[in-house]
Amino acid sequence: MPQELCIRQEIERWEAEYLASYATLCVRSKGRLYPDQPCPVRTAFMRDRDRIIYSKAFRRLKHKTQVFIAPEGDHYRTRITHTLEVSQISRTLARALRLNEDLTEAIALGHDLGHTPYGHTGEAALDAIYPPGFRHNEQSLRVVDKLEGKHGLNLTWEVRDGILCHTGARIPATLEGKVVRVADRISYINHDIDDAIRAGIIQEKDLPGDCVSILGNRHKARINTMVTDIIEQSRGKPEISMSDDVQAATDGLRGFLFQHVYVGSAAKKEEAKAQRIIRTLYEYYLENPGSLSGEFRDEDAEEGLERCVVDYIAGMTDRFALKTFERYFVPNAWME
Repeated sequence: MPQELCIRQEIERWEAEYLASYATLCVRSKGRLYPDQPCPVRTAFMRDRDRIIYSKAFRRLKHKTQVFIAPEGDHYRTRITHTLEVSQISRTLARALRLNEDLTEAIALGHDLGHTPYGHTGEAALDAIYPPGFRHNEQSLRVVDKLEGKHGLNLTWEVRDGILCHTGARIPATLEGKVVRVADRISYINHDIDDAIRAGIIQEKDLPGDCVSILGNRHKARINTMVTDIIEQSRGKPEISMSDDVQAATDGLRGFLFQHVYVGSAAKKEEAKAQRIIRTLYEYYLENPGSLSGEFRDEDAEEGLERCVVDYIAGMTDRFALKTFERYFVPNAWME
């Protein structure tokens, strides 16, 4: 494409002129793990977003648990709807704060690619049985670096950092990554309340009154309060923060969810069965590595069987894990 028609460079110039001085510019990216020719139309962060959306791991998120295992109903969140909600909140924040919206979106869309079947239940099961431990954020980075194709998705350093650091002790190096980190929490707190109310586990009146009085007594009101508060507190500053009262109310709702939904509620009644599926499949593949698909058998030669088995199981959807378990451990009907 002739120089005068290089749209990417026009976008990069616009970023330099419009975005905040502390935003992450594409032209200042630390680059990729492997050399890659730039696109004449899309910036590096735009390409990362597209690579994530077109990946197999992204498509599998539609059949992975958010909180409710095998729910009876089509309106409960799955891992992909959670991801899309995180992306929407992240983009709203990034645009209002004049940060790099493409970088923010790429991190948001990729942050949960490493989640296991059955959500955090599956994550806990693998963490308990795999000696080095298992964390879904670390697995998400592994997916984009290695498991999606010969060289993974070959994403930029900034997107990879945001994916790895969206949860846990490590804080993202960019403000865009910090936006996704807080948007992830806003998203799951609010949609898990919404799903728990739909399931009859809690009622709106059960929510802590001191939190509701600050954040609002409806789903959309609470999200709006959290988002607008972050914008007000962070606009014009090289930081992402909430006011003290909104932060305390947000933390209060999160604590309420752990007490009434995440631990011991009807939403978790199938948890033990899901963990048994994960543990049984892990033990089976260690004893029968030939049952793994070809690409994972090839990986075994490089990194060892246990790592290979964890990668294979972590990539499964809920229904594929169940189907595989049934194939190996549930007797088939037969007739004489």
